[in-house]
Amino acid sequence: MKIVKLEDTQQFKNSDLCNATEYDFGDKDIDIATAEINGKYPEKGYCVNTEVKEMIFVISGRGTIHKENGIVTFKAGDAILIDKGEKYFWDAHCKVAMACSPAWRPEQHKIVN
Repeated sequence: MKIVKLEDTQQFKNSDLCNATEYDFGDKDIDIATAEINGKYPEKGYCVNTEVKEMIFVISGRGTIHKENGIVTFKAGDAILIDKGEKYFWDAHCKVAMACSPAWRPEQHKIVN
C-alpha cells in the first residue's frame, strides 16, 4: 500500500484556466490527479492523450466536453472515460479527479488542432 499526503503533492498550472494537483505514487501503471477547470481548456484546439485512458470523476461543478464527433454534458457526481487518442476540449467550471492508466506523463499529452 502507498499513500500520498496532500502536502506531498505537486501543483501544476496547465493554463490560466486549468490548475492541477498531482499525486505521484511512482507507479508506471496508474496515477491520479485533481484539476480545477474554469473555462475552455485548452484555450485553442483540442487536447489528446496519446498513450493513456483517463477515468474522470466530477467532484463539483458542471460543463461540457467537446469531442470531434459531439458534445458531452456533465455535472457533479458523473464519471467520464476518455480513451487514448481521443481529441477533446473542456468548457467547464468544475473540479475533477482523473485517474490515468498507464500513468500520465507530460510528453504524451498534446494540444492539437
